[in-house]
Amino acid sequence: MSQSNPQSVSTSGAWSPLRIPIFRNLLIADLVSDVGAFMQSVGAAWLMTSLTTSVTYVALIQTASALPFFLLALLAGSIGDIFDRRKLILSTEIWMAAVATLLAIATITHGMTPWLLLLLTLGLSLGDAIEAPAWRAIFPELVSKENLAPAMALNGIEFNLARAVGPGLAGLIISAVGVGAAFVLNAVSFVGVIFVIARWKRPARKTRLPAETIQGATLAAIRYVRYSPSIRVVLARCGFLIFCASAFWALLPAVARSLSQNSIGYGLLLGFFGLGAVLGAVALQGARARLSMEGLLSIATAIFAAFVLATATLKNLGVLCLLMALGGAAWIVFMSLFNTLIQNLAPEWVRARVLAVYLFVYQGSVAIGSAIWGYAAEHSSAQRALLFSSAAVAACLFLRIPFRLPETNLDLSTWNHWGKPALFEEPEPDEGPVLVTVEYTIDPENAQRFLDAIYKYQRIRRRDGATRWGIYYDSENPSRYIETFIVDSWAEHQRQHDRFTMADREFEELVTKFSLKSERARHFIHAAKQERS
Repeated sequence: MSQSNPQSVSTSGAWSPLRIPIFRNLLIADLVSDVGAFMQSVGAAWLMTSLTTSVTYVALIQTASALPFFLLALLAGSIGDIFDRRKLILSTEIWMAAVATLLAIATITHGMTPWLLLLLTLGLSLGDAIEAPAWRAIFPELVSKENLAPAMALNGIEFNLARAVGPGLAGLIISAVGVGAAFVLNAVSFVGVIFVIARWKRPARKTRLPAETIQGATLAAIRYVRYSPSIRVVLARCGFLIFCASAFWALLPAVARSLSQNSIGYGLLLGFFGLGAVLGAVALQGARARLSMEGLLSIATAIFAAFVLATATLKNLGVLCLLMALGGAAWIVFMSLFNTLIQNLAPEWVRARVLAVYLFVYQGSVAIGSAIWGYAAEHSSAQRALLFSSAAVAACLFLRIPFRLPETNLDLSTWNHWGKPALFEEPEPDEGPVLVTVEYTIDPENAQRFLDAIYKYQRIRRRDGATRWGIYYDSENPSRYIETFIVDSWAEHQRQHDRFTMADREFEELVTKFSLKSERARHFIHAAKQERS
């Protein structure tokens, strides 16, 4: 496979990323792999209904698939930003291929039990959870900035095309040959991605700073999300909505079993859902030009609430298959809007980690929701649980009042405008903590406006690395103010400089416009006591 410089393709059309060989080959390989993954999901759910009549066990398949994303998301995001993403993806793909092979062998040899099926499903999801943040974060490395949005759209179409083909194909194969054959094909489907990733010559990442530790990178991700109100709003909207909607995924196998004893029926339901998602992804591009993100999300939420209601009440498989297309279209709007918002709100240095937090919220909502909705169905019925789910999804329309979606027209490119401090000796990267002070001279008449501005600015200091922050005035000079903040190490303070974006510029300029002269920054490093021998 020939390699191509992503920047060499500068035109930005809907299909232009396909001109880049590495992206095109990886997209094709991923399509095959995703078809196999959907076949495995259908096979696992259907096999569980054959192994046990417990609705709880059926719902736990969804929990086993989502739980690793909930537990390992932050760790996976940190790993994806610290280590070589190519090697990480290659390792996880090999792991998942091995687990998929064990799943196929256990099924074909009739050694499968409900708990073994849950355990192997969990093993597959472990690999996917570790890989997911790094996988999403490599897109800017594969295509130019102009082609990033079309590349993300093509990736969404690929995934939903697999959702349309995989379940139906699985239903046919399971009906004709058996579940084991579907599992064998899933194991083989990993070969293409492994081959493409193994041949990808990823450029080595160059940095003047030592790599972050996993603990430090994880804390940086938590800190960044904590002090990013826009990201928190998106996570809140996603978490509430997906929790309420997760009943559909958890209980669909039970609904399908009640409508048709043949696995083809379940495959058709998921196939029409995926087909609707593909059509919805294509239509979404034009709808975005006419409607706001808030408007699109509200329409999709209302449609999905009605769709879940239909799933609970309709008893005709054919009619429900047609309505699945509407449900799929609404679902792809959820996923596309939330993914786009997160991608646009996170700068490059922390993108994998913020995506990991997003996956943590999304998959955690699925895992917890599936367990709760499954428990509710066990103690009442799947239909009644879906009715409550429909009402809960409809109630999410009111979330726009406290959690309105943020604007995304932000310039997140780096703006490292600070000069190098005059040092008598360059500190070691791990020396610290570091106390930074910035002195301001403020006209007393503007003191309150200055304080209003700098208290807004503190969020950026904390978001980018400060563990403590404060602003003080001089009791002997009413025009003199000192801003202080503490960073864990000298290397972390240098990273803090690289984390400042052009979008943050207005906050700093709002602070500095009140200063009567140039600010003066000083750096103090913790002086450790030397132990005497």
